Amino acid sequence: MKRLARRYAGTLAVVAVAVLLFELATDVTGWLEPVLFPGLRLILPALWRSLPKLLEGLVSSVGLLLPGYAAALVLGIAMGLVVGWYAPLRHTLMPIFRALSPLPPTLLIPYVIALLPTFWLSSFFIIFIGSFWPILMATIHGVVLVEDRYLDNARALGLSGARLLRLVILPAALPVIFTGAGMALVFSFILLTVAEMFGARSGLGFFIQHNADFSEYAKVLGGMLFTSAFIVLVMAAFDGIQGRLLHWTARR
Repeated sequence: MKRLARRYAGTLAVVAVAVLLFELATDVTGWLEPVLFPGLRLILPALWRSLPKLLEGLVSSVGLLLPGYAAALVLGIAMGLVVGWYAPLRHTLMPIFRALSPLPPTLLIPYVIALLPTFWLSSFFIIFIGSFWPILMATIHGVVLVEDRYLDNARALGLSGARLLRLVILPAALPVIFTGAGMALVFSFILLTVAEMFGARSGLGFFIQHNADFSEYAKVLGGMLFTSAFIVLVMAAFDGIQGRLLHWTARR
């Protein structure tokens, strides 16, 4: 605990200053509009009362997020390894990937709603496609950047084909792949919230939008705090997994 406190002392100090400034502008002076920006004396009790609903929404949100992100992770890495390794395939497909990957997944929402029969499938696809492109492109770039000396040593040991990809290419490309996977995870939270705000009947995004519709801004801000805390925990777990798998790249 002491090590964590020392490590994140600066972060805690910034958060404390932000909280003090917010309280100064709300409960203390009332500079901010009190309906839109209630102070902590209203937000914290509302957050406590809403915990059962928030936990229920969290289960619903995770049920949407995990399948879409996991599918993107598996398919993006598998496809990226193949496309990145085989140069003729890469030269053929990369212009197409560069044309499609910048398109915001939210542009597809009308088509997805029209073509897919349920909200779950529509949300799954939006989260999947939004996570897929960063993972795929990072994997391709990670494979291309693998140093030649690794490949020469592997060939000298008789490795080729699938074994070369699995034992040499994938481990060497993992640092870049993790970068893309982390970006995709953050983006998937954004897409999840957007999807839940417009079509869900449960979830964290639905909770925030539903209470905003009724001007329950203490619950809205409480839901935002809860969602932010969950995202911080997920990203901390992601960083922990990355640190263990890529321990040789860790910087103190």
